[in-house]
Amino acid sequence: MTALDTLDRTIIGLLATEGRMPIRELAARISLSPSATSDRVRRLEADGVITGYAAQIDPTIAGTPVQAIVEVQLDPAAGIFEIDDAIAAMPEVIDAFHLTGRFDYQIRIATPGIDGIEKVIRYLKEELGVRETSTRVILRTVEQLPRQPGTITVS
Repeated sequence: MTALDTLDRTIIGLLATEGRMPIRELAARISLSPSATSDRVRRLEADGVITGYAAQIDPTIAGTPVQAIVEVQLDPAAGIFEIDDAIAAMPEVIDAFHLTGRFDYQIRIATPGIDGIEKVIRYLKEELGVRETSTRVILRTVEQLPRQPGTITVS
């Protein structure tokens, strides 16, 4: 894999927010020919920099308007890989992170209502043997976020 230059980073940033942008529009936005732009996008895909494209779904229309962050502290006897598989299999989980610090995981869930959050927490504790949870309901998401890590410009 070659190092990413400024044009590659610009392409990544544009596709991270507008993944269905036609090559012609992308080319115009970066002031490059469509064929050269297409070649760059194909190279970024082949090198594994761009790993896929996804639709952004409105959670209210999808029926899961209530979201929460749940921090999870495992029992010391719990197996990390088994917990990973169990969390990944839960349809309410949007993303999950294995962390350092007091809590072992932070998961973000989306449910139809508050009772869905309670159901997830009960499952974590009763079925997965989670020792402790700390839950915060998400009131709103900050505009233009989340963003993909590769789109962040570091000075």
